[in-house]
Amino acid sequence: MQSFNLSRLNIWHLSLFGLVCFSSLINDSISFEYFKEQPAYLKPCKIYQPGFTACSTENTQSLIKELGKGIPEVNAVIGSIDPIKLKTINFKQDNTEAASLKADLTDLLATGIKDLIIKESKVSKKDFSWLTKIFMPKFKLEGHYKMDGRILLLPLNGEGHFVIEIDNMDIIMRTKTNLIEKGGFTFYNITSIKVDLEISKLHTQFDDLFGGNNKEVERSTNESFNKNWKEFFEALRPLINETVERVLFDILYPVFLLIPANFMIEDIPSPEKLYGKKQ
Repeated sequence: MQSFNLSRLNIWHLSLFGLVCFSSLINDSISFEYFKEQPAYLKPCKIYQPGFTACSTENTQSLIKELGKGIPEVNAVIGSIDPIKLKTINFKQDNTEAASLKADLTDLLATGIKDLIIKESKVSKKDFSWLTKIFMPKFKLEGHYKMDGRILLLPLNGEGHFVIEIDNMDIIMRTKTNLIEKGGFTFYNITSIKVDLEISKLHTQFDDLFGGNNKEVERSTNESFNKNWKEFFEALRPLINETVERVLFDILYPVFLLIPANFMIEDIPSPEKLYGKKQ
């Protein structure tokens, strides 16, 4: 009987120890609000001194590289950036010569972000918006589609799995921000991202077109889209633009609420100084 009680006591102590450790991990996760010390992969640049754009470009590339490898504090908030899961995209393109389309894209997974190259990162001294030139060697989006409409005079009706692959995508990203303050630090609050795209190749595959009832017509339609990929891209450009904007926003918005702008721009003004009033 004494041995049994001792065993029960040991189990109780182990359980209590496990609960304390688990609670500690949870509290540590909850207590993390933002970085309070300069990360080693970022160096302070000064926007009011020569050479800022080159310094900003190097910093942004370094940040993307670290995000691709995985920053634990960031991953705890947004998960992996490559692949990255996206929310549903509901898209409607009015009747034009190129296309008339209504699309719902769900269960989305995008890859290729960790390999993007920052060619130039400019920051406005007036409002601290960004103009960023990006090159992405390979971008892939897959998920579930439901579409109804036409593209290039061909019907695109159906529901099923889809894949879009883009090679050599040049992106000009225009980012609007307003500065906010937390704990004596200045942060970027990203309000919008708009992109212009140029690509060298597009390949798509839409399964179960026309309800999956005619595989030969489905095959020939996919072949036609890929044979005439330039025209198909132009028809789909608004949808692809919106998708790339969503990917970049879903990554950058939370990241820059975790990393103070002071760690990238040493002499960035406080919101009060820039806007002339407290928030």
